[in-house]
Order: sequence, then structure tokens, then C-alpha cells
Amino acid sequence: MSGEEAPARQQQEPAEEKTENPPTEEPPSEAAQEGEPSPAEEPADEPAAATPDKAPVAPEEEVFSYRALFLTGYGGYDKVKLQMKKGKPSLKSAEVLVRVKACGLNFAELLGRQGLYELLPSPPVTPGMECSGVIEALGEEVTDRKVGDRVLVLSRHGLWQEVVVVPASNTFVMPESMSFEEAAALPVNYLTAYIMLFEMANVRAGQSILIHMAAGGVGIAATQLCQLLEDVTVFGTASASKHETIGQGGVTHPIDYRTRDYAEEIRKISPKGLDIVLDPLGGSDTQKAFSLLKPMGTLIVFGAANCVTGQKKNLLAVAKTWYNQFTINTLRLMHANKAVCGFHLGYLSDKEELITQTMTRLLELYTQGKIKPRIDSTYHFEQVGDAMRRMHERNNIGKVILLPEPKKEEEKPESNPEPAETEDKKEEEKDENTMETGTEEDKREEN
Repeated sequence: MSGEEAPARQQQEPAEEKTENPPTEEPPSEAAQEGEPSPAEEPADEPAAATPDKAPVAPEEEVFSYRALFLTGYGGYDKVKLQMKKGKPSLKSAEVLVRVKACGLNFAELLGRQGLYELLPSPPVTPGMECSGVIEALGEEVTDRKVGDRVLVLSRHGLWQEVVVVPASNTFVMPESMSFEEAAALPVNYLTAYIMLFEMANVRAGQSILIHMAAGGVGIAATQLCQLLEDVTVFGTASASKHETIGQGGVTHPIDYRTRDYAEEIRKISPKGLDIVLDPLGGSDTQKAFSLLKPMGTLIVFGAANCVTGQKKNLLAVAKTWYNQFTINTLRLMHANKAVCGFHLGYLSDKEELITQTMTRLLELYTQGKIKPRIDSTYHFEQVGDAMRRMHERNNIGKVILLPEPKKEEEKPESNPEPAETEDKKEEEKDENTMETGTEEDKREEN
């Protein structure tokens, strides 16, 4: 499922060699320069237009360039850099070329920048697991897509660039009413939430659920999906400034995890515990989650956000998270009558049928108005550091989107008082006394 990355220089080298080292030829005669063929050229089978036909090939490859973000090493925000790639990517028979309009930013990319995401290849590499755009070219065997289709794209990495080549099976046609930003916000978050809730936890009407990071992409997706059932009680953790928003989105009991012990708050409201807990935190929070479950309850672990505490990898935080990681033996699990599951979308690459069916269902729900990705903010590729900082500091409510198109320079307001002065002069000619009175009033206003 990885996106295509076509190294530009390797593709250009043959063309450059032809240009720099042309075949040795004798200087053309004066007659040839004036357009008349020389005797040596007359028997040649090739038409005179052959040379001009070959010339445009190299320049054509050189002019095709596109912007791409690269993770150049592990560390802070400055390790993700914007670069230009040259050379048009080649298509295999079952692939499509997509002109990207918007890309999604996920927590996995924050982990990857610190070297904590095992599915991302070593730098230099282009991150990006989801995007949306328009199909510009098709492979020979692609029959269910056409040029001009608006699609959303899912991959393990490689999508943070203006042009991507992916298998056609990794693309899904967007509903007409869906924006490119919404399409880029949907795949990873909503697939994760839907599969956890309906395939693993088997959520039902009347149940209770704890959603950590309820203002994030997965949190909002899970909250919306819970509204498909009646009387589902949603507990959601988020900072106090986000409570009004997540409450309007369907969270029944918002809890400020920064100032209160969320486990104690939940027990006050629901003494018997919860039916489902979605845990993206890891470490000691997983132990808390298990203790909050009712008998027959389900805990789903799908992240380790507690490992990320700063721009760069914090070995102490990583060690602390793993040291406090929840462990349990099967006998205790059996006596507790509880289920513990793990979920990682990146490792479902062999479940294409499940992914396709779930995406089809999600797009239907969007068309019906039952789900809608919330866009927190958009940043151009040049601003990727700011985008990552916003998510890292947990300031976002919803999805952070990256835009491949260049950021337009802000137009400077023009200040030219001459037209106003010209008008004043016209007024002077009409009525000198009126001009003098008006000038005094203007001075008083300026002071």
C-alpha cells in the first residue's frame, strides 16, 4: 500500500547524458546551414524532421516537477523539509496518478518523526497515509476509475506530495458534496473508529464508552459513530476549553483530564463501570482502563501517545510508558470476564476487503449526513512544522490538514493618498470657503 516515490535524478541522468555528450558529427556545410541537404545527407532514410522530434524528450521530463515533504532525519519539527522532485512518476498497469489537493496529518506522523513508528521506512522518506485529489492518468488495467475522478487515497506512507502514484484499489471516489479537506480527513480516523466500535467491540444501543482525546480526529469520529445507535453514553476526556465543542458533538460527559482524575469522575457517574474503553494512551492509563470495565466489557488499545512528550524522542518517557504497560495472565482475564484487544490500521494491509467494505459504508454515512469530518485547521506544505506543533500541543479540535499548493504571499495594502488629494483640489476650485472649513475639521479629526 505504499505510495510511489520516483527519484528525479535517476530518471533524468540518461536525458542529461544525451544532451551533454552528443554524437560526434562533422560541421555542416554552408549549403546545409541555408537549408539545402548536403550530399552525405541525401541518401539518409530518416526525414529531416527526425532531429527536432527527439529534442523535446529531455526538456519534457525536466519541466515536470512537484513539491514533496521529506522526513530527513529523526528529531524536531525542522526534520520535515519541503523539496522539489523532478521527473514524472511512471505508472504500472494497475496504478493511477493523482494530483493531490489535501493531505491528512495523523499522530503516527508525530511518532514517525521521532523514530517511534515502525511502519515508516528510515529517512529520507515522504510521510503521509491519506490524501485526496484528482486522477490525471490511468494504468492499462484500470477500468473502474477515469481521468478527472475526485478520489481519496489511503497508503502506509508517501502521500505528502503534489503528485502520487498508487494502486487503483487504494482510491475511493468522493461524494459530490465532499470537499478535498474533508476527504483527506476521513480515511485513517474513521476507519480506525468504525472497525474498533463495530467489528471489535460490537457496540450496541444503551451501552457506555470512554473515548480518550475526544477532541482529536479519532475521538470525534468515534463520537459521531456512536450517535448511530440510541442511548449510548459517551465519556470523553479533553481540556476544559474543548468541552463545549465535544459536548455539542455528542459527548455526554466531558472530563478535564488535566485537573481531575478521570477514573474517579467516571465512577461517580457510572459506579458499575463501562462497556467499552478506547485507549490511545498506553502505559498506566491502560491499567486504569481495564479497571473501569464492567464484566463483559471490552478494552481496545490502539496507541501509545504517552510516549510523546516533546519535539524529540524522550527516552525517559518511552521507558516509563513501557515499564507501566498493562500486563495480565489469561487466568485473571478469564475470572474478570473482560476482553482486551489491540488495533493497528497499518497492519491490516492484507484485509483489503474489510477496508473497502468499511470505506464504502463510511462514504454512505457521509452522503446521508450522519457523519462529517471536522476540520480544525489547514496549513500549506511550507507550514508543516506549525501543523505538527498544533497537534503535538493538543490544541486542535478535529483534523489538521496539509495543502500541497504553494502559500500565496500576503498582498500588501496599497496606500496612495494622491486620489484623495486630487478630489480635495477639485473641491477647492468649486468653493474656497468650504475647502478651508473642511481642512480645519480634517486636522481636528487627525489630532
